[in-house]
Amino acid sequence: MKYLSLICIVLLMTGCADEVTLSQAQSIDPVGFWYGLWHGVIFPIAWIASLFMDSAIYATYNNGGWYDFGFMIGVCFLGVGASGSSSD
Repeated sequence: MKYLSLICIVLLMTGCADEVTLSQAQSIDPVGFWYGLWHGVIFPIAWIASLFMDSAIYATYNNGGWYDFGFMIGVCFLGVGASGSSSD
């Protein structure tokens, strides 16, 4: 049951990835902090998906500093870096 739940979560989260070419990205309004935060949270899943599909883990159509700030918060505090450690 645990593995089935994990597979379902992975499949649902990979559906959040955008498939945008660089020329299309130039005509789209750039994404900001909140998208950066979300992309940081789903970073591990997006990275694994990028190994098998032609996708990126980072939005090319971002607004710069605020997107980067959200991405780093998402990765460090809500995503991969949020895993707790125990000192036994």
